Amino acid sequence: MKVFPRRRGAVLVNSALGVALLGAAALAYTVLDDGTGTAATRTPVRTATVTRGTVLATVSGTGTLASPSDAAQDFTTGGRLTEVRVAVGDTVTRGQVLATVDTTAAQQQVDAAQAALNTATVNLAKARAGVTTTTVQQLPAKAGGSSGSSGSSGSSGRGAAGSSVSAPQAGSSAPADPSAQSSPSAQATVPAAQNTVPEPRTTTVTTTKVDDAAVAQAEQQLATAQTNLANARAALAGTTLTASVDGTVASVAGRPGDTVGPTGGGSSATTGKASTSSGTAPSGFIVLTNPTGMQVTANFSELDSLKLKKGESATVTLNAQSDSRFNASVLSVSPLPVSGSGGGSAAVQYAATLQISGDTGKLRTGLSATVSVITGEADDALSLPTAALSGTGASRTATVVHPDGGTERVTVEVGVEGDTTVQVVSGLAEGDKVELASSSGSNGFPNGSFPGVNGGQNGGRGGAGAGAGVAGTGGGTGGAGAAGGAGAGRGGGR
Repeated sequence: MKVFPRRRGAVLVNSALGVALLGAAALAYTVLDDGTGTAATRTPVRTATVTRGTVLATVSGTGTLASPSDAAQDFTTGGRLTEVRVAVGDTVTRGQVLATVDTTAAQQQVDAAQAALNTATVNLAKARAGVTTTTVQQLPAKAGGSSGSSGSSGSSGRGAAGSSVSAPQAGSSAPADPSAQSSPSAQATVPAAQNTVPEPRTTTVTTTKVDDAAVAQAEQQLATAQTNLANARAALAGTTLTASVDGTVASVAGRPGDTVGPTGGGSSATTGKASTSSGTAPSGFIVLTNPTGMQVTANFSELDSLKLKKGESATVTLNAQSDSRFNASVLSVSPLPVSGSGGGSAAVQYAATLQISGDTGKLRTGLSATVSVITGEADDALSLPTAALSGTGASRTATVVHPDGGTERVTVEVGVEGDTTVQVVSGLAEGDKVELASSSGSNGFPNGSFPGVNGGQNGGRGGAGAGAGVAGTGGGTGGAGAAGGAGAGRGGGR
């Protein structure tokens, strides 16, 4: 076959282009293949060492601060304000007078109740004394009441008669007594004395009768009067508002001349109402705050709340000041879910109250905080990152890497599971190296390369081959084939 000069030049050009394309394809293949094969074999094995230390298991919740000493001070007796002795920011002590209302009506009630008590006391005394009646009764006459006198008279008569019948003494010169002849008259007076009627005799009888029903009624009236007086005196005392706790005045809801009700405009009629467990501030005529004994009430998820127990240690961090941390302990965990939780898609939460320790003088009711409670602790224990173990529960597995590079799969018993580490109870010793769960490639992608790299490699190889094959044909079609092959390689790469 004869080759003309012009066609010979075209063949030489096409041959040179084909050789160039083949070289470029070979170079690209070599570079791309080295980027995958060698990289995969050079990926180091990541390990963790078993160490000894403290493992802490914690649960977290959020809540607000409140002081149990915060209190609302309200009048128990309403009326017109006559005096307000404190202002916001004043420091007061327990028992100090804060404000007063007009006492006119209350004093009148006390006076009326005292008068009613006096009357009831008198009526009870009368009822217990009873009713006394006096009667005059006639006594029977004594039998033989005048016989003594008639006897004496008879004796006299007999004596006279005797003397009248006796003979005169011998030698007596006295004439005979002519009255001796009247002795029958003296004897006649005896029957007259015996017929005399004796005077009647009388006696006075006093009788007292007590009505038991009247006494019982009087006693009931006295008890009622005593109760009314006690209530009236309490109402009079209620016109003066005193501090139930030590603290600082946070708010005052009135001024002299205003009229206040028994509750002082607050939400409760009880003087000294403390702040609620949710951390909201109390409301009343005067509100006192005291950061002493500050507490925090936080909400926890239902799973974490089951791990909470009374007395567990915790750390409280103020959201407004992340560097302000306080130690605390769990006081109580509510057995009921937080109001509003559990409905619809909302997660169920339970509230726990914690007592903050240390100096709380600068804390305020209502500050938001994050609470971290220690639910488990293992001191001086073997520990390992949780990522070095496979499985769940108390029994797990790990891959131990020996000094010679060999590996061994072992069973590990775990104890306290912390946030990032876990306590090793058995199966491993201090200093053992355990393989960490790693990604399949050095850069985190499954095959160690970015998406599209493999496609680019394969497409580049295919494009180079196609270009080389087309370049092998003669003439102008060979140049077109080379260009098409290069384009196919770029397209596959993309």
